[in-house]
Amino acid sequence: MSESWYALSAQAVIEQLASNEQGLDEVAAAQRLEQFGPNEIAFKKTPAWVLLLRQFNDPMVIILLATAVVTGTLTALGSHMLPDTVVIVSVVVLNALLGFVQEGKAEGALDALRNMMVQEALVIRAGDQRRIPARELVPGDLVILEGGDKIPADVRFLEVSNIHVDESSLTGESVPVQKLTEAIPGEDLVPGDQRNIGFSGTYLTQGTARAMVIETGAQTVFGRIADMVKAADTHSTPLQRKMKEFVRTLIIAILLVGAFNFGYGIYVGYAISYSFLGAVSLVVAAIPEMLPALVTSILALSGMVMAGRKALIRKLPAAETLGATSVICSDKTGTLTENRMTVTRVYAGGEILAITGTGFDIEGDFLREGKAVKASEHPALVQLLQCGSDCNNAHLSGEGGTGDPTELALRISAAKAEIAADGRQRLVELPFDSSVKYMAVLVADRGQRWILAKGAPEVIVSMCNTTLCDVGENTTFAPEQALGTARSFAMDALRTLGFAMKKVPPEQTDLDHEDLSDMCFLGLQGMIDPPKQSAIEAVAQCKRAGIRTVMITGDHPDTAQAVARQLGIAADQVLTGTELNHLSEDELLVASAKVSVFARVAPEHKKNIAEALQAQGLVVAMTGDGVNDAPALKAADIGIAMGISGTEVAKESSDMVLADDNFATIVAAVEEGRHAWNNLQKAILYTLPTNAAQALLIMGAIVMAAWVPLFGARFVLEPVQILWINLLDSVLLTMPLMMEGKEKNLLDSPPRPAGAHIIDRLFLQRVVLIGLAIALPGFAIYYHFGHPAVVDGEVADALLLTQAQTAAFWAILLAHFGYVISARSIHASAFSFNPFSNGWLLAGIAISIAIRFIPTVIPQAAALFRTAPFPAEWWPLILLCFLPSFLAIETDKLIRRIWT
Repeated sequence: MSESWYALSAQAVIEQLASNEQGLDEVAAAQRLEQFGPNEIAFKKTPAWVLLLRQFNDPMVIILLATAVVTGTLTALGSHMLPDTVVIVSVVVLNALLGFVQEGKAEGALDALRNMMVQEALVIRAGDQRRIPARELVPGDLVILEGGDKIPADVRFLEVSNIHVDESSLTGESVPVQKLTEAIPGEDLVPGDQRNIGFSGTYLTQGTARAMVIETGAQTVFGRIADMVKAADTHSTPLQRKMKEFVRTLIIAILLVGAFNFGYGIYVGYAISYSFLGAVSLVVAAIPEMLPALVTSILALSGMVMAGRKALIRKLPAAETLGATSVICSDKTGTLTENRMTVTRVYAGGEILAITGTGFDIEGDFLREGKAVKASEHPALVQLLQCGSDCNNAHLSGEGGTGDPTELALRISAAKAEIAADGRQRLVELPFDSSVKYMAVLVADRGQRWILAKGAPEVIVSMCNTTLCDVGENTTFAPEQALGTARSFAMDALRTLGFAMKKVPPEQTDLDHEDLSDMCFLGLQGMIDPPKQSAIEAVAQCKRAGIRTVMITGDHPDTAQAVARQLGIAADQVLTGTELNHLSEDELLVASAKVSVFARVAPEHKKNIAEALQAQGLVVAMTGDGVNDAPALKAADIGIAMGISGTEVAKESSDMVLADDNFATIVAAVEEGRHAWNNLQKAILYTLPTNAAQALLIMGAIVMAAWVPLFGARFVLEPVQILWINLLDSVLLTMPLMMEGKEKNLLDSPPRPAGAHIIDRLFLQRVVLIGLAIALPGFAIYYHFGHPAVVDGEVADALLLTQAQTAAFWAILLAHFGYVISARSIHASAFSFNPFSNGWLLAGIAISIAIRFIPTVIPQAAALFRTAPFPAEWWPLILLCFLPSFLAIETDKLIRRIWT
């Protein structure tokens, strides 16, 4: 807000906005509407045609389209390259449609924000109540609100009656906030601390109020969040950045080699048409046309697996980004914790007992120094728990409960001692009031009447002059001991309540505040929203995996620190939102590198923390559930929304949604992300060397044609055969590599460096080594069987030449089989894993062989693919072509294992 409205008194707010108890008149309202604009979140949607055109602004797509134009032109001139053209155009169109659908989702967050705006509001203008369109509200308008109403703009409460506001859509905190009218001192308070302000889009769960509009439209908290969502830089993922760099380098290399081939062909005297066809064939052979579809398929498969583990991927690249994640910034409530207040410690009869069990589970033990004790054998404990259960308005059932979370926790702690709820008849209640900080009831029990009270420990202690000893009898009360115990509970971030009772005459029928004196102190109950056991284990897994966990919460710093320590998150230092406001960018950069717990944060803080971590070269995952989390979710490398408690705005801003709101699910998804990257590496390290081999076949033929007439007569493979190899390999051999099972201990090593490149030394060495190991057998087979077909530079036997090409076709296929069997692992030997564990690959090999025999039995297919049956005695030599690639890759792996 432009002003610290929360720090002003109600009268000062009215005066500053030049309004009054009668509200604005119509003239003033019209002038302000013109001055401030309508109360709405306005934004322009990107036209669909612009989104579609963006999909073609990619180096790989551009070069594929250029190649399609060239092959299409050659087809029109009589060349047999129509299949090439059709496949390339199909791949480009499919990729563009997928990108268009994904990018169209990006603006869903703004649509969801706009849908949260209120349509109408009840206002007082010139002393009259009337309903007006909410978009016509202006600062200074007086609005009337009651339970169930959604707040139409940011307002300052002037009069309230037992008003509670659900701000979960804004802050993610599930407990409704009680609002007040008094001024709140302080600077830069986060929305959660502005107890006299109502925020647009939140709603009243109970009570009534009169409030004055202080901000509208883009100036509201929701409006500012919408601006941050629009302004948030949607980062490309690590995979997208690496693929863009990889494709650019690959294309430059292919074009340079193609240009060299063309120039060299002309230099040695070939016709321009022959040299150009050779260059185009080389480019078509070298370009991995199916790479975009391959990447998409791997990510889609990974997304399906993650969905089975409760992680729903909204944007495909996120499936792999998780594998590169080096920092996970997580909310506390509900993600790392149970989101259920649980009594974990009690003080009764002068001693402290621990209580086990969490959430709605009524099974639990009472522990004295680690040893279980029966509650029924501890009278003072029974009285304490009975008081907590009877001075209570919550309702506990077999499937959960309803009511205030604190009171539910008290019901459950009593149930663990087998104390029945509502065991005494309630006659009168003094409801909890923040001004007196306690609640009291008058109850009847077997002809006797008792006053029971619960509240802030210091208040309850001040009412008492006796206490219960461990055997349940009244004894002298030492308030210092009780207050000291309360302070020790608070130091462990336990929300602590004191309890007291007093016996009154059987005829007493009413209850007032003066009755609450000379009471008997029953003890203390300390509660906290405890961490999930699965989250504790997941944080430990993150440490082993080299991933840092950062807690970012709107809760109190002491609570955040205590929970962080239980989770195993470094919590020596905690920074609050107010402290973050006073840090420069450089100071925030330093702080984000050291501090892992942030408390009382505002929307912009989460976004700033994410950006500071990214500035250090880290890959950041950010969780969120409230509207206020949307900018941070969009700014992070991967935004993770909560599926159960998350708002629609948070989900629309995210890359992934947790179906179970569980931090452990993120860690499981990280494992799947690393597995996806491993399989993507395997696919690329298989595809590129095989493409390089086909390019070498063409380039080598042109280079050697001056000395070996056979290579000048025809290429080793026809362009249509090269395309066939590319397509069938992609579908039948490369795709099954996606189905390779997870390698062991994926979470026992750090994430790969953010600056790691796809084209590294290993990649280059494999491309050269395997390219030669596949190409050389192809050359050898073609030359061995085909050289008699060319006499004095002329083709003497065209059929023999076609048979030699067909034999080379099979030789290269077998060389691919030799390589793919070992390519199932980048580093491990093929002899170290079960050859039958990937049934998809075995099926792919079998189908590939079967398809290669189709031209043998269908003459039309033989004509299309330029193949011819060859003598059976050629097969032994062809079958040996399986070995060079297999031995080459196995030797390479062995040497690397020895050297590392």
